[in-house]
Order: sequence, then structure tokens, then C-alpha cells
Amino acid sequence: MTDYKKYVDYIVNQAQALLAIDSPSGYGRAVTDYLLEEFGRLGVKAHRTVKGGVIADLGGRASDDGILLEAHCDTLGGMVHQIKSNGRLKLTNVGGMKPANAEAENVRIITKADGIYEGTCQLTDASVHVNGDYEKTERSWDTVEVLIDEPVKTADDVRKLGIMPGDYVCFEPRTRVTASGYIKSRFLDDKLSAAILLGYAKYVKDEQVVPERRVYEHFTIYEEVGHGGSASVPAGVTEAWSVDMGCVGEGLQCTEHEVSICAKDSGGPYNYDVVCRMVELAKVEGLGFAVDIYPHYGSDVEATLRAGNDIRHGLIGPGVYASHGYERSHRDGVENTFRLIRAYLG
Repeated sequence: MTDYKKYVDYIVNQAQALLAIDSPSGYGRAVTDYLLEEFGRLGVKAHRTVKGGVIADLGGRASDDGILLEAHCDTLGGMVHQIKSNGRLKLTNVGGMKPANAEAENVRIITKADGIYEGTCQLTDASVHVNGDYEKTERSWDTVEVLIDEPVKTADDVRKLGIMPGDYVCFEPRTRVTASGYIKSRFLDDKLSAAILLGYAKYVKDEQVVPERRVYEHFTIYEEVGHGGSASVPAGVTEAWSVDMGCVGEGLQCTEHEVSICAKDSGGPYNYDVVCRMVELAKVEGLGFAVDIYPHYGSDVEATLRAGNDIRHGLIGPGVYASHGYERSHRDGVENTFRLIRAYLG
């Protein structure tokens, strides 16, 4: 009998490790280095793609009917747009980072050659005792700014540090795992599911499983800007899934304790046969699951389809509340997602 707790413990630990590595879209070298090292420890063959992601080959019997599981390791973030005359930084967002969610967060400014500096993203004129319009101010990338934690007063002071436009600004994830099993952090989308794919790879190696179909895992670094899964589909793959977050919110059935099976999102319906098979297996396995429609969602596997690949496609993931904000999920959702992948792949 499979010890699911063992694998969920591993997944949660791996999620914490991944979340601790800054990786806004396009800045993926450190997180993919970590993935390659972890696959090496697991004894799984993996390589970095030209685009910068990681593909792992878990083996399997039917190489002409392979399946590709996609998860992304890139996150939302910011980039220096302008150095202001007062030594503060105006940002442009990377991906769907919202200024209202960025306000009052600690950040790291990654320079191109001169190291890393800390700072805080704040509303301009952020002192409530001074700014009588604090509550009335609309939060936008024109009204929030980064204060660098260095004694800078002018734009020239900032330039002397080596900070320039185009430098990445990474937001503190504030990861916390509670005794009751809740997992709270920025960027659970999608590092929690990336950890689930690591957990499945560990299961395959530990249990000496040979899947019926050839199984590949693709960890992308451009999903949040729309083209993460558009390349690097191995030969023989006939089916691909995004293993991403399941949405939790008003009008949806999924909770943080369940695996979400997406029937349709902003890109249209997912493959009907794949969705039906997922639902059938979830019932057989006694999993906590929900089937939902996401009107404001897109996934890696849709980029795979738009690139012209002739594949069936699906989308699953653990339920995550407060997407693109300070997100929350639960160990139960992790386990149900892991078990659905295991049941489907054999």
C-alpha cells in the first residue's frame, strides 16, 4: 500500500524549497538549477531546454503514446521601469502582479552585475499621519514605488549601486505551513504543483513503477506571460496536462482540500475524453475533487496547443484560494492531486 503521507511530506518540503527561490517569469536559472539537482538526487534523467525550462523523462512502456505533465516555476513579479529623481523606483509588472497586492511587501532587487538589494514596495507618500488622501488613492503602478534599503536620495545615488531599468524586483513569498495542514504563500501558483510533479517522480523511482505510457514532466519559466508551454514537446507525446492551481472562489465548487478538474477556461473546453476519464478515476479512488469552469484563466497546455501540437489536453491542480495574491492551499488538496495523477498514469 502506498504511503501517501510520505509523498505529501516530500511535496510540501519541496514546495517550501522552490518558493524560497526567486523566479519571476524569465528569471529561471536558479530554480531550474535546483530542479536539475533534485532530479539528479532522485535518479531521474532531466535536462534544461534551450528556452530555459526543465524536461524530465520518467520512462514508461508506450513511447508512441506519451503523456506530458506541465507545471510552471515562474512567478509574478516586477521590473525596474524608472529610477525616480528622489531615489525611488517605479515598477512595471511581470505577469499579472497587482499593485494593490504588491503594496507593503518586502522585495529583492536583482541587479545585472552588482548584487542584490532589499527594499519595500509602498504607496507614494505612505505615511497615514501625513497623507490625508491615503485611503482615496487608487493603487496603480504609477502610485506605488520601491524604497531601496540603502541611503539613497537621488537617481545618481541609485545608479551608483548598479541598479538600472530592466532589473528584476522579486517579492517576498512569506511561506508558512500550519499545524492544521494549510500551506500559505505567494506563488503557490504554481510551485505547489511543480513540487507535486517532483513527488510523482519520487514515487516512480521509490516504488520502481514503470508507467504504461512514456511520462515526461516539463517545468516551464514563462507561463505567467503566456508562452511557457509553447515548445519542447517530446516526440511521441499524444496528451498533455497543465498541473497548475485549482481556483477557489465565489461560484466555484472547489476548496483547498480538493483536486480541481477544469472543464473549460478562457481558452475554451479541455478535451472531453480526458476530463471524463479524470472524473471517473477520481470517483473510483474516492478522491475529494470538483469540476469547475474558470472564466479568467489560461494555462501552459493551451500554449502547447496554440503552438500547433496535435495532442489531447487537460488541466488539474490542488485548490488554491486568493490566486495571484497571498495564496492558501492544504495538504489534502496536494494528496488528492498526487493520487489522481498516480491513478491516471498507473
